[in-house]
Amino acid sequence: MKIQAIIHNAEEGAYWAEVPALPSCVTQGDTLKELKANLHEAIKGWLSVGEDEITESQ
Repeated sequence: MKIQAIIHNAEEGAYWAEVPALPSCVTQGDTLKELKANLHEAIKGWLSVGEDEITESQ
């Protein structure tokens, strides 16, 4: 599965990212390497919670 993320420069010199397809899925990191690791965790977490909600709703 491919999910698009948008990476932004933070005012403090770090980075933050958002995933438009996953509402409220955002994260940050001091370096791009840290941001990418945090982004993978944020997406995994969002999807694991989202799967439960989708299953219960159907």
